[in-house]
Amino acid sequence: MSLKGIDFGSLSLKDALDLAILIEEEAEERYQELADQMETHRTPEAAEFFRFMSQNEAKHGAELNERRTRLFSDAPRTVRRSMLFDVEAPDYDETRAFMTPRRAMESALRAEEKAHAFFVAALPRVKDSDVRSLFEELRDEEVVHQRLVKDQIAKLPEDSGLDPEQFADEPTAQ
Repeated sequence: MSLKGIDFGSLSLKDALDLAILIEEEAEERYQELADQMETHRTPEAAEFFRFMSQNEAKHGAELNERRTRLFSDAPRTVRRSMLFDVEAPDYDETRAFMTPRRAMESALRAEEKAHAFFVAALPRVKDSDVRSLFEELRDEEVVHQRLVKDQIAKLPEDSGLDPEQFADEPTAQ
């Protein structure tokens, strides 16, 4: 996770909402990319789960955007996407050809844990009470998201024990 140029001590509620929206957008896009990768590797169950997560991130982002619009109309953003990287998005190197649904969900769980850790770490630096309330709300939502993913993992059968790395294609000369 990386943030550039964000001073949590002087963050306004508008900027905090913009930051939260951008975090959701980044995660939505990453899950979509991972779903596309899984389809390319003919791993439809993992692709389906990553699409589900992408839709959840989009829904949460839309809710935050509606809230932002209600409070601040069309005031320009001062927080930019270039100021963050990998706050809630799953790591690129987590996906594998022939990824099982369990491994896909475990990747999503780590992303939700990473987002929770972000808000926990930011809270002590936040001075504005409205921003604090928003970050506490978002922190708590990440716990709910973790529980949902854990519940889904618990419903899955154990993996076969085969290592997907054993099936990776070796690079070929062009």
